[in-house]
Amino acid sequence: MVTPLFFPGGDIGDLAVNGTVNDLSVSGAEPLFLTAGFVIEEGFPLSDLQRIIASMATAAGKAGVKIVAGDTKVVNKGKADGVFINTSGIGVVHDGMEISASRISKGDAIIISGEIGSHGVAVISGRNGLTFEPAIESDTRALNGLVRAMNAVGTIKFMRDPTRGGLATTLKEAALESGLCMRIRENMLPVPPGVRGACSLLGLDPLYVANEGILIAIVGAEAAEPVASAMRSHEFGRAAAIIGEVAEAPAGVVLLETAIGGSRIIDMLQGEQLPRIC
Repeated sequence: MVTPLFFPGGDIGDLAVNGTVNDLSVSGAEPLFLTAGFVIEEGFPLSDLQRIIASMATAAGKAGVKIVAGDTKVVNKGKADGVFINTSGIGVVHDGMEISASRISKGDAIIISGEIGSHGVAVISGRNGLTFEPAIESDTRALNGLVRAMNAVGTIKFMRDPTRGGLATTLKEAALESGLCMRIRENMLPVPPGVRGACSLLGLDPLYVANEGILIAIVGAEAAEPVASAMRSHEFGRAAAIIGEVAEAPAGVVLLETAIGGSRIIDMLQGEQLPRIC
């Protein structure tokens, strides 16, 4: 679900497909098949529904997956916010693939595949009729091809796509699950100038803004440069960066080394900063 249904750079249709493909991909699976169930509000424009379905077909084609089953239900006017889409995905986990926070260890490198904050800012701008120069568009896209390129050169211990709650919440979850400390450097974080400016204007922190087309990966220190290089050679990983490393203590904490040389504790997102964004 997302409000508005159509936003700069995407819509609910490609969001539904890409979100499920990415959930499978960062879990270590090769996505193959999707199902899609629609809950449609009475009176919803047929032209908008056709546009959404076409967007889903295009996204599925780009990701190399097939939508093999679906269902529709119509509810009374005012009961579905236009349309909701429920997707499920099936993929194959190949031998030797194990993605788990329990595999993270001291000294591992933390890598991000691209710039942060674009999706959340694009959605909130569309919702509130805001415009920015340069225009900010959602980064919604399927990451299975990028993950495939990463797996070809190094062993990935942990992956996650930082959607709701953004980079900060994702890293905090990894810290809590592993019992280790995630140390990241502010001057290494890829924040587009437009997103930085929009967040400053709106009172948002880019670390907590939702993303839909990037991932966080944690790999052994020896694999960091080969994996980051492979990511940069892929169209969806051009801005990949090694943003920090894993430390032993303080356990369960995310520490941001600020540009002025201090340290800031990064906690999990509290409440719903940007509802209905994915």
